Amino acid sequence: MATEPLLDVRNITTGYGSTPILRGIDLAIQPGEIVAVIGRNGVGKTTMMRSLIGQLPVWRGSIKLKGQEISLLPPERRAQTGIGYIPQGREVFPRMTVEENLAIGEMINRASGRKLYDIVYGYFPILAERKRQAAGTMSGGQQQQLAIGRALIGNPDLLLLDEPSEGIQPTIVEDIGRVMLTINKELGTTILFVEQNLDMIMAMTQRCYVMDKGHIAAELPSHALADRDVVKRHLQI
Repeated sequence: MATEPLLDVRNITTGYGSTPILRGIDLAIQPGEIVAVIGRNGVGKTTMMRSLIGQLPVWRGSIKLKGQEISLLPPERRAQTGIGYIPQGREVFPRMTVEENLAIGEMINRASGRKLYDIVYGYFPILAERKRQAAGTMSGGQQQQLAIGRALIGNPDLLLLDEPSEGIQPTIVEDIGRVMLTINKELGTTILFVEQNLDMIMAMTQRCYVMDKGHIAAELPSHALADRDVVKRHLQI
C-alpha cells in the first residue's frame, strides 16, 4: 500500500488582488523526502510557498498535511500543525539577539513539546557562539543559518525553504546543504525548497518539480539537471 503523502496539494489557485498567479498546482511530498521546486523568475514559486504556509489565501483547491485539510488555517495554526517556514530573504528580527530569534521559533509546532536548542546549536555552532549578538549585525549566510534554526526549534515535520542559497557565499551554501541533509537523516524532517542553484539541488534531492506560468510543468529526477539540454528545455536559459 502506498504511503499517504505528508504534504498533498491539489489544484490550488490563488494570486494577488484579482490577478491569478497559481493556476492549479498539484504536488505530493512523501514523509522523509527532500524535494526541490525550480523554475524561471516570476513563474509563481514564492507565491506557492506563501500559499502553503498561509500568508496568501487559497482561492480554490486543497492543501493537506498528514491527511488534515489546512488550506483554511491561518499561518500560526499551520505552523502548529508541523510546518517550519524559511522565507526568501530570511526575515530575521535584526534588533533581537540570536537567542531571542530562536525563542520566537518555539511557537512552531508547540504541541510537539520538544524544543531543539541543543540540536540547532550543534548543527550551526556559529549561533551558539553568538547567542547574544544582534541578528542584524550578522552576515547573510549567518542570518540564513539563524532563520533555519528558528524554524527548526519547534521540531516541525515539514520545512519549507524559499531560495536558501540566495545572496550567500558558496562555502556557506555547501554547509547549509550538508546540514539540511543531516536534519533530514537524523530527525526525519521532510523538506520542500525553492532553489535556482542546480548543484545544490542535485546534491540534496532525488527529484524536483518544474514550475512554469503558475502550474507544475514537469517532474524530473534531480540527476537529469546535469544535462544542459534538459535544463534549457525546462528553464529556457
